[in-house]
Amino acid sequence: FDPILTPQRCFAAFAYGLSEDFHHHFSMDREADMDAQKVAVVTGGMGGLGQAICHKLAERGYRIVTTYSPGNDHATAWLAEQKAQGFDFSAYMIDVASFASCEAGVKKIISDIGRIDILINNAGITRDTTLKKMTLEDWHAVTTTNLDSVFNMTKQVLDGMLECQWGRIINISSVNGQKGAFGQTNYAAPKSGVHGFT
Repeated sequence: FDPILTPQRCFAAFAYGLSEDFHHHFSMDREADMDAQKVAVVTGGMGGLGQAICHKLAERGYRIVTTYSPGNDHATAWLAEQKAQGFDFSAYMIDVASFASCEAGVKKIISDIGRIDILINNAGITRDTTLKKMTLEDWHAVTTTNLDSVFNMTKQVLDGMLECQWGRIINISSVNGQKGAFGQTNYAAPKSGVHGFT
């Protein structure tokens, strides 16, 4: 069973167009099991980086499922836009900050599609402000979305991957999780936590 990829490798691979090492890693994945199309779930897949990840994996033959937050009011339009570009994605509303929502959402995906082979924990938000001005709500909103979500989603798919003896879990972190950034205490801290989790 392959270990979880490090956030540094994943961030570099996706941010710079998927490195050759990453291409090779997923090429081996596809050769390992050609019996069925593998399903990749990308949290926050409708954003900039998330959409790029969805496109890259779809181009390599994976079936793509993305999640979107309860406050997202353009999911249907986004799916239609992607379909017009030749990408037939599925989308499920999941509050990744909520363990219960993740549990129900993953069960629904598996019920509808049958499997989850790859999980990419990409969902993230920012509420930038100085620590002096930061509210408890600012802190909780970002930390639960950016760090708790990694635990919440990973817990739902891990047992199935272990049972199948195959799976990939990729956690998207940030360079700011290593060096910090002004006005991003609530962002850098959970991104650093993603490194530790991974």
